Amino acid sequence: MTAHPRFDGASELNVLGEKLQPCSHDPLTGFFRSGYCAAGPDSAAAHLVCIAASEEFLVYSARVGNDLSTPRPEFAFPGLVAGNRWCLVAARWLQAYEADRAPRLYLRATNLKVLDLIPLDVLKAYALDLN
Repeated sequence: MTAHPRFDGASELNVLGEKLQPCSHDPLTGFFRSGYCAAGPDSAAAHLVCIAASEEFLVYSARVGNDLSTPRPEFAFPGLVAGNRWCLVAARWLQAYEADRAPRLYLRATNLKVLDLIPLDVLKAYALDLN
């Protein structure tokens, strides 16, 4: 894995048009491993949806070729367990949604760039942080 410059994402916006909140620092998540689901200065990163991993989602994800449970130390990836928060690739979340296996998510920590792919009303139906 190529090292990426540290980019915290705090200057980016979430899907509600507010300042992007961190997703997780334990485990440390995001394309830039900053804790944020940041797109980065060139909007190159796709790990934009802050999910709450569930056992059902982790099993589904592994079944479709995206094993998120197995630790991969060479990529600084600890492996996820149910309850972890994690920045998931937006297309992977959409794939799970279309298979009726989408994990719940945190809107305030989900990057605004997701709206290029997934409508806000769809995201809101899975939100854990709506008032």
